[in-house]
Amino acid sequence: MNEDIKATAGNTYVIETNDLTYYYGKHLAVDHVNLKIKAGTIYGFLGRNGAGKSSTIKMLLGFMKPLAGSCSVLGCDSQQLTPEVRQRIGYVTEGHRLFKWMKIGQLEKFQKAFFPGLWNDQLFDEMLAYFELSKKQKIKQLSNGQRAQVSLALTIAPNPELLIMDDPTLGLDVAIRRQFLEGMIQLIQKQGRTILFSSHILSDVERVADHIGVMASGVLRADCTMSAFREGIKKYRFEIEGGIPKDIDLPGLLHTQHNDDCLELVLVNQGASVIETFMHDHGIKKYQEVALNLEDQFIEYTQKTKRPKLFSWEGAL
Repeated sequence: MNEDIKATAGNTYVIETNDLTYYYGKHLAVDHVNLKIKAGTIYGFLGRNGAGKSSTIKMLLGFMKPLAGSCSVLGCDSQQLTPEVRQRIGYVTEGHRLFKWMKIGQLEKFQKAFFPGLWNDQLFDEMLAYFELSKKQKIKQLSNGQRAQVSLALTIAPNPELLIMDDPTLGLDVAIRRQFLEGMIQLIQKQGRTILFSSHILSDVERVADHIGVMASGVLRADCTMSAFREGIKKYRFEIEGGIPKDIDLPGLLHTQHNDDCLELVLVNQGASVIETFMHDHGIKKYQEVALNLEDQFIEYTQKTKRPKLFSWEGAL
């Protein structure tokens, strides 16, 4: 039995969706998503490829129209975002498409023209200094990581209240990703901005997010603090004598796996009393909790419970 993890609702939201739904043809891509993100939150938006994350983000930004439901950003309906509201939103996506023939300084002047009275020259200069970049460098001579850094600086300089980042570190090496994220933390969080941060790299999300949402097959399966998610999904390994119990039906059970004398259970939001009762009912004397990192928990939480075996050895521990 699967259980979803949900957070307690608050009162003030920068992002809010109400039964947000989208189809690609007959394929349900976003399924009645209800998402609420408070001001000042760094929100990690997780999901496998095709889970519906990017479609949700595009609807939030008004790039796509929902087929049902609604969404709002900074109190404005996403389908009616005014230029004034859009100026309060920063958007960074994978690829970091910049005019390669320009120098960083030229790109700064070009971008600055779209934000009269909002551009923070000092902040832009601080970010370039942090990333050790010069305004004289041409975009075409920069590495992928450096282009990502320039993109972040350009997005942050207008002082957006909301920063939406859709897989911004995809394709970057480990060292550059860490520098990118640390720069984001130091130069953004101190300003009290709200950040929606989507990524396939779970360790990146864990470094920066205080709240997460998990999408699976278009459904918002989890919406909770990072700590609640980390504490809520646990794997237990039991030593079995006398045969594996049949028809295991525990509250919050995600998955089971076993061989002749060992049984593993993955549970959501269950305390010690459930384990103790299970052991007592089946005469089990020994067990241990298996350590899981965020990636392990994410895979356990989002993988399908029934699927064809890919390898002949699947099913054995």
